[in-house]
Amino acid sequence: MTAMTQTEKTGARTDEAATLIGDARERIDVLDDRIIGLIQERMAVSAVIQEARISSGGRRVNLAREMEVLAHYRDALGKPGTSLAMTLLELCRGRV
Repeated sequence: MTAMTQTEKTGARTDEAATLIGDARERIDVLDDRIIGLIQERMAVSAVIQEARISSGGRRVNLAREMEVLAHYRDALGKPGTSLAMTLLELCRGRV
């Protein structure tokens, strides 16, 4: 089996475009790794908050705070930001 060329891997029509796309994809992979690390850090901080809230007699989830988070993401990223925030909140709930 022959290895794919950079042009075939990227779908570009020129070697220059293929190189640009390949370099940009590498940068995206680095960014994705950083984003995943930040999400994991957020999950850990959220668990601390939930544990403190529960141990003090409160509820695990604070819906007013979640609405603030949803609005923040929507304001920063538009409508898709709301979906992203919902996924993030789901990842951070119930880890205690």
